[in-house]
Amino acid sequence: MNIENTQSQMRKGILEFCILSIIRRGEAYPSDIVEEMKAANLNILEGTLYPLLTRLKNADMLAYRWVESNSGPPRKYFSLTPKGEAFYGELEATWNELANAVNALADNKGKTRENPNL
Repeated sequence: MNIENTQSQMRKGILEFCILSIIRRGEAYPSDIVEEMKAANLNILEGTLYPLLTRLKNADMLAYRWVESNSGPPRKYFSLTPKGEAFYGELEATWNELANAVNALADNKGKTRENPNL
């Protein structure tokens, strides 16, 4: 088995939740999202981010507004819509449930069905 492939699939599975977590705190510019993801050691390329933002916008989870820039073209800032807020809440509940279940299983390392008291 290829560990890099498994790690990549795990990261892809939480990417949407992580991006929405950033945007939920306030309007976000895509390059700021990339930088914040990098700082959290979850590297993402703009070529991955932009299609995801477009898909979420087309699903009415995100809205955007253009802001004039002093040093170039206008910037598109994304924010959550009410539908996006509700979706985020569902993702957060799912994440908490999964994280708790995985942690419960991982915390039982060393225990076996034959010796559950180890």
